[in-house]
Amino acid sequence: MLQKLTAEKIDAILETGINEFAEYGLDRANINVIAKKAGISVGVLYKYYKDKEVFFLACLDKSLVVLDQVISEVLIGEAKLLKRAEKIVRAVQKYSRKHVNYTKMYNSITVGSNKRFAPELAKRIEGMTSQVYSQFIANAMQEGDIRQDIDPAMFAFFFDSLLMMMQFSYSCEYYMERYKIFCGDDILKEDERVVQEFLKFIESAFTFDRGKIPHKAK
Repeated sequence: MLQKLTAEKIDAILETGINEFAEYGLDRANINVIAKKAGISVGVLYKYYKDKEVFFLACLDKSLVVLDQVISEVLIGEAKLLKRAEKIVRAVQKYSRKHVNYTKMYNSITVGSNKRFAPELAKRIEGMTSQVYSQFIANAMQEGDIRQDIDPAMFAFFFDSLLMMMQFSYSCEYYMERYKIFCGDDILKEDERVVQEFLKFIESAFTFDRGKIPHKAK
């Protein structure tokens, strides 16, 4: 008879899987080790997830639900672009530290045999953010808050790429070291300075007067 697992137990099993996949990747993660750490038999795990790849995707889905909740929460209320940007970057700092292994697992998609999941997962992971960011940039243009000569989709991509790199810089060892090389050994302790410099960068990109750029001025 199938051992019926509670929602809390399933959540704990997925967290165990996330930790293991973040550390070893899909190919090297051992399903027997995951089951043992989760306190269940391998047979029970396979009753719920037919193979390791299905379990891996379930773990990714769990991390995406959390990320979607974070993004949805920060986009509620304040509509001004720079205020939203500030809320988002602060949320990225908090999320990346709280869910280190979520970000590491996300990063693992881009390497090794995990790349075979890339097309499907890119749609699932980036689908919502690409639309949301493009829309609030387009809205800011309509309201006259930012420059009018930009492509909202392209700027949404640039904006999200900055956030993604920041996310890795608070979670993944290589990117953390890279962060310190560029910005100093204490940068991981200087969240407020990072927020303010990030906002200056974003503000200059979205509001720069074309006529004041020497090589663009007529």
